[in-house]
Amino acid sequence: MPRVVSLIPSATELVCALGAKDDLVGRSHECDHPQSITHLPVCTGPRFDPQGSSREIDDRVKDLLRDAVSLYRVDAQQLQALKPDCILTQAQCEVCAVSLAEVAQVVGDWIGLKPSIVSLSPNGLEDVWEDIRRVAYALDRKEEGESLVSQLQSRVEAIKTRTREIVDRLTVGCIEWLDPLMASANWMPELIDHAGGRNVLGKAGEHAPWITWEAVQQQDPDILLLLPCGFSIPRTREELHLLTNQPGWSDLKAVKEKKVFLMDGNQYFNRPGPRLVDSVEILAEIIHPTIFHFGYEGQGWERL
Repeated sequence: MPRVVSLIPSATELVCALGAKDDLVGRSHECDHPQSITHLPVCTGPRFDPQGSSREIDDRVKDLLRDAVSLYRVDAQQLQALKPDCILTQAQCEVCAVSLAEVAQVVGDWIGLKPSIVSLSPNGLEDVWEDIRRVAYALDRKEEGESLVSQLQSRVEAIKTRTREIVDRLTVGCIEWLDPLMASANWMPELIDHAGGRNVLGKAGEHAPWITWEAVQQQDPDILLLLPCGFSIPRTREELHLLTNQPGWSDLKAVKEKKVFLMDGNQYFNRPGPRLVDSVEILAEIIHPTIFHFGYEGQGWERL
């Protein structure tokens, strides 16, 4: 049985979805799902204070990046003591988690047998399916990987089958950071399309872009989704004033029609793992409530 350390929450969830939870011997400081893995030793930590306002967090992150300093530290001593056969990390976003380069540097200093490093870098659902297969192969669970991919794809296809013929689609704007403003991109436009909406902020397959408030006003989406990266719904509520105090907020179509929604970006939309399919279901029941009801309200989303 391989000894696995996962340094990114989506990979931890993936390992568990493959039925390999008992293979995990270590995790990152952000790995918190399922709850049964939170007793595992923590091998990473942030080099910045993650508390404070969105603007304060953004300033700290940019200061570190400006100085070419990694945002996260790897506990090399803890990691080596766990004697992993496989380390799961990512190369998708240096702001989200420990990078492949940092893990490779730490492991490169080890003497003797070295673990394999599997790095995930998804930009869309197809990439997520391939990441599942790669991790399954690394853990000698190829059949389980194919089965999981098939199950997840079937859930997405069930939604796409019902939304495919919808021509007059509601426009959807996704905000991924509140101050400064950032729109969602990567897989989010694809998820919105599958759920029967039309994304108007950010582009599929690209990194999340900084945007202006004027851009939000110009697009004036039918539905506005607030899902700051790493924030829970209560945490997002604490900073709603950053948007509600903007000029013209009350004039937005989504505000007037009560179609502004707070989303749990931390647990769902910002984690490119198995629960991205849950995220498609959440989007479907928000965009088309008369067609879909999966029961995520109060857990994955709330109406403002």
